[in-house]
Amino acid sequence: MPITTLDLFAGAGGLTAGFHAASDDFVTTRAIEMDADAVATFNANHGKDVAKAVPIETWLESDEPEQLREQGLDVIVGGPPCQGFSALGKRDVDDARNTLWEHYATTIRRTNAKYFVVENVATFLNSPQFEAFRAESVGGSLKDWTFEAKVLNAADFGAPQARKRAVLLGHRRDVAPFGFPEPTHDRLGRNGLARWVDVRTAFAADRATRRAAIPARAHTTWPGPARGVGGPYRTSELHADRTYTTLSKERFANIPAGGNRFDIPDHLLSPCWKKHTAGSADVMGRLHWDRPSVTIRTEFFKPEKGRYLHPEEHRAITHWEAARLQGFPDDYHWHGTRSSIARQIGNAVPLVLGAALGGRLPPEGI
Repeated sequence: MPITTLDLFAGAGGLTAGFHAASDDFVTTRAIEMDADAVATFNANHGKDVAKAVPIETWLESDEPEQLREQGLDVIVGGPPCQGFSALGKRDVDDARNTLWEHYATTIRRTNAKYFVVENVATFLNSPQFEAFRAESVGGSLKDWTFEAKVLNAADFGAPQARKRAVLLGHRRDVAPFGFPEPTHDRLGRNGLARWVDVRTAFAADRATRRAAIPARAHTTWPGPARGVGGPYRTSELHADRTYTTLSKERFANIPAGGNRFDIPDHLLSPCWKKHTAGSADVMGRLHWDRPSVTIRTEFFKPEKGRYLHPEEHRAITHWEAARLQGFPDDYHWHGTRSSIARQIGNAVPLVLGAALGGRLPPEGI
């Protein structure tokens, strides 16, 4: 029996792809996302016109939530943009993105959805916004719903990436609850679990069957136009390197396996790095072959933004490699510029985490 799903703040469709991987019963009837490139990507993979390029507050001015209510909506999934309370940088309590949870709550109430899944940064659980959301389920507008909250690491569910996310699993009080999935992987493979999936495995995943499509080394030609929106491109077409300066190449060459900016000789350091001798060891860091990657963010193609250098080649990871670390298949289709597609990849929910969550539904049939 179909399980009807609404995806809010849908991005490129990573969470939807994960749910669909968990069961063919999931049918995404609508997705809301304000970024036009991400909407084009979503629709290229999950059905024409499923996603709408519109701010959620504008969509809520329509009568579509009530239409979904009349049709009987089973599940809402989504992750409101989280930069306002991200652990990176100073938190901005006045950031408008911090109020988007209210639109999520409004959608739950107006559609009368049976279940909902909220995904966000781990620090969300320590934010005033989370407490306000909880208050709504105690005696506020969501009094007919309840939820559990927990921080999950995508690596514990088979992602080749250490990515900790806050997850809220909610249900209407008149339907059976569904609990969190049990981990399938462990850092050391203890208690009968599989070992964490490492970077080497992720990068080699499809090479055996797709050698012609994925060159062994990154090429230097981006498949789309230098400017403007391009696509669709398959994930396997995005194994394109950047053009680096001679200075950058020298810096990369001096960073050993597992190393970082602290391994760069003084004469190659930028003035700001010479002044800051402390700080994150991930800046200009190399990924480890035998570990999951660090969290893939939206600027993974810039080595100065984190541990995004290839384990042994003198370059940052490519879009294909980042997409593999997020779990996107090689035949996933993408629309947008180079930076837009990077943003879509970095903002996505790892597909195996989405599949683990989707596998918990329906608890006793919907």
